[in-house]
Amino acid sequence: EKLSTSEIRLNVIRSSAGAIIESDITLASASAALVIGFNVRPTPRALALAEQEKVEIRKYNIIYDVVDDVRDAMEGMLSPIVKEVEIGSVEVRDTFKVPKIGLIAGCYVLDGKVKRNSLVRVIRDNIQVSKTLIRLSSLKRFKDDAKEVAAGFECGIGLENFQDLRVGDILEIIEEEKVARKLR
Repeated sequence: EKLSTSEIRLNVIRSSAGAIIESDITLASASAALVIGFNVRPTPRALALAEQEKVEIRKYNIIYDVVDDVRDAMEGMLSPIVKEVEIGSVEVRDTFKVPKIGLIAGCYVLDGKVKRNSLVRVIRDNIQVSKTLIRLSSLKRFKDDAKEVAAGFECGIGLENFQDLRVGDILEIIEEEKVARKLR
């Protein structure tokens, strides 16, 4: 229980000595919990009931393994930290209105690269135009779809629900990176 934080609370429902018995399995089943046995084993009837009720029984002989496994399970329940990583920048050289699709920007990749499904931050005169990040809806090299376009090449870019692009705009290409959080 000392592993609990403000975000994740660990509750020990029952703690007792002796073999793991049917009442332990019934309690775990009703509470959607798992059973941890330290230097003990379940009785055959408890094992059969655990299979029937789909209750997980974990058996340990080393106390540090119990603590590490519980900590790992709790860390897995924490939502990851999302970091924005700039992977490239693109200059809008021309814009084209395409029927049924919307505005497409003819761009030149200044540095880094552009990947399909990346996020974009629109910069005009060194000021961010879009309040939020915008998802790239299409990436083309000539008339073919492209997965990525490297620096020094031209490409066509379409943005989801954003039609206010002008010649001279800079698009910062962002990729979101998820980092697993750790318990303190």
